[in-house]
Amino acid sequence: MPTLRLLFDWTLYRLALLLAAPLIPLRLLWRGRRERGYLQHWNERLARGPAPAAGALWIHAVSVGEMRAAQPLVAALRAAHPDAPLLLSCMTPTGRATAEALYGSFATIVYLPYDYAWLVRRFLRRAQPRAGILMETELWPNLIDAAARQRIPMVLANARLSERSARGYARLPALTRACLARIAAVAAQSEADAARLLKLGAASVHVTGNLKFDIAPPPALLERGAAWKAQWGQRPVLLAASTREGEEAPLLRAFAAAAPAAVLLVLVPRHPQRFDAVAQLIESAGLSWQRRSELDGAQLHAGTRVLLGDSLGELFAYYAACDVAFVGGSLAPLGGQNLIEAASVGRPVLVGPHTFNFEEATRLAIEAGATLRVSDAGDLLGNALKLLNDDAARARMGEAGLAFVARHRGAAARVAGLVAPLLKVR
Repeated sequence: MPTLRLLFDWTLYRLALLLAAPLIPLRLLWRGRRERGYLQHWNERLARGPAPAAGALWIHAVSVGEMRAAQPLVAALRAAHPDAPLLLSCMTPTGRATAEALYGSFATIVYLPYDYAWLVRRFLRRAQPRAGILMETELWPNLIDAAARQRIPMVLANARLSERSARGYARLPALTRACLARIAAVAAQSEADAARLLKLGAASVHVTGNLKFDIAPPPALLERGAAWKAQWGQRPVLLAASTREGEEAPLLRAFAAAAPAAVLLVLVPRHPQRFDAVAQLIESAGLSWQRRSELDGAQLHAGTRVLLGDSLGELFAYYAACDVAFVGGSLAPLGGQNLIEAASVGRPVLVGPHTFNFEEATRLAIEAGATLRVSDAGDLLGNALKLLNDDAARARMGEAGLAFVARHRGAAARVAGLVAPLLKVR
């Protein structure tokens, strides 16, 4: 019966890939209308192009958040294995741009091919990595199967699995179990993540913590944020960071209706292709605004109510420049974004009701007194205004955030420790 179920699951998965094949170039072309990066490097998506150096340590991080989370692990692996080449793969143009900015001076960066058996086999034959590290929960059955056949040990690092995601994987239980059983080591973020992964079939699970706690705020960005804050004068600053579609409009309406004129809203959408759409939402709300991209060498006008953060790679600077930070993706049912960065800069953090992608970190931050949960945009603005008028409360939450982050560091060293013995096998 298990063999029959596995055959059934594999058949469903491969049939879905077959049906999707004609749609892939159409999707890339469609996405490329707004984000030109989707029109580039198609050869890499077919496992073509210059072959990376053989024997590399290979890390796959699908997009921006995972690529940034890999920073402390990359540093730990480079320190432990200084002679090993580094290969970074991703799936999105923004992930690639982040990789180029963070690792471009010393690593090879490519797109990972889609999970067709012949493509991933070609990718692995050409790359010949010593080990592969999949960031968070990237379970690609053909890729994992091909790695096992080529005796490439695979690690699932910073693994997280919400109850919702676990239910999704459980729809193909035999295939999920077969994938997880072929992972040499799973480094889970929390006990809850570990329990769900074990239930789905993972064989070697270790609770190592969240790598994002190990990311140190870059001093240059903290200085940049402090300089912005000095230029903006004494204005209270509310930051809405990494916002997603469906969140900006209600927040802007609440801000226009209730925020004092002195308060500056800094609005930073998660995805750069939405910058212009969010600009239109600000216009529709009747609020005076400027773009961050236009401020270099220029001043923020005294009457500006909203600053649109239309820049990349400056999130820590935005946190350093604000007094209170809301972390987006959480007002709408999208699972939330990383709140650890805001806490690591010592800022009070607000989140909405939907944080299932960062369930453990959010729970711990709320328990530590570093974060408040709000129910909707009106509740967000009300709590933000209270904090902006209470210096002592902001200081308490900021200090609690710093202590919260410091208390949970160390995941990078633990994950690197799991990788090391796998390299000796090769």
